[in-house]
Amino acid sequence: MVVPSHTIMPVHHVDLPPNCRPDYNEARSIFGVSPKAAAALLRLCIQKLMVSLGQSGENINADIKALVAAGLPVQVQQALDACRVIGNNAVHPGEIMIDEDPSIVASMFEMINFVVDDRITRPRQVAELYGRLPEGARAAVEKRDKKDA
Repeated sequence: MVVPSHTIMPVHHVDLPPNCRPDYNEARSIFGVSPKAAAALLRLCIQKLMVSLGQSGENINADIKALVAAGLPVQVQQALDACRVIGNNAVHPGEIMIDEDPSIVASMFEMINFVVDDRITRPRQVAELYGRLPEGARAAVEKRDKKDA
């Protein structure tokens, strides 16, 4: 008999890149059984998300450093680093005892959705609205903001 999985973890953000969704959804489905496994999958999700944020996806720490150098807001940096460290502790012995406090893994779902909203959804929404402005208005803004050569 197959028992359907039941989870209270949040669904992925609508703008989570498609290549990240299977890992996120699998983490949701196993969180109640294995928070460590869920944390490892969410760390993988973050690694894949780095590519959508313009990074290599090969080294999360280096990718976050590059994003910080490019002006990443501190809250987003902290969300990414929290997921990176918690996920690393799931697969390597560390100071975070996931078995003792699985709620720390639960927060990773929220942090991933926060990062997607901040880095993907909001910029897209602003660009869509700005693109709907009349061409003359956009040209005036560009002229206003043009730096003197």
